[in-house]
Amino acid sequence: MVAKQRIRVANEAYSKNITQRGHVAKSSKAQEERLPVSPALIALFVFVVCGSAVFQIIQSVRSGY
Repeated sequence: MVAKQRIRVANEAYSKNITQRGHVAKSSKAQEERLPVSPALIALFVFVVCGSAVFQIIQSVRSGY
């Protein structure tokens, strides 16, 4: 009896996908729109990388290479 009820509930949950042919999302779970890394951390990373590149260029110009 429990298995039949579980199947019925699953059928009702996915029955609306049948009427939406071609317009169904790839996943029926809600997808999060968040970035995996915060924008502040990305900005810090870019600042460190670009800053070290600028200092490296200045150092190589001073040494004559």
